[in-house]
Amino acid sequence: MAKTHKGYFKCKHPEKYMGNTKGIVYRSGWEFKVMMQLDHDPNVVKWASEEFSIRYLSPIDKRFHRYFPDFYVEYKDGRKELIEVKPLHQVKKPEANRKKNRKKLLNEIVTYERNKAKWAYAQEWCKQRGVQFKILTEKELFPKITRKRR
Repeated sequence: MAKTHKGYFKCKHPEKYMGNTKGIVYRSGWEFKVMMQLDHDPNVVKWASEEFSIRYLSPIDKRFHRYFPDFYVEYKDGRKELIEVKPLHQVKKPEANRKKNRKKLLNEIVTYERNKAKWAYAQEWCKQRGVQFKILTEKELFPKITRKRR
């Protein structure tokens, strides 16, 4: 299993961060990469990481939960984005095959259905506020590497 990179991000440009700069947590190397890019991009005016939640109804337990989007970004040109960073396999509907055990498949289905619900509510939240919703996977974060694997 791959090592998960977690830690606290230190802003080089704290004036751009919308929240407490002492508690910016990254939960993966991919999130760290996005934070570095947002912090250093001159076109980014403001950004935040998990600073607010969106209420959503889970199809798994039929209860409301809170979804904390990975990033909220405001650009110089007026654009606003809500960004989620996820591995591609969590964005696509899981497929059953003989190599995958039943428990693993069930966990993947639950994760996918929960993510789908979160993102549907996030898209509605964005639509009401003129914000674009974007999911970044390894295809967008590492285009040269994923192109070579095909």
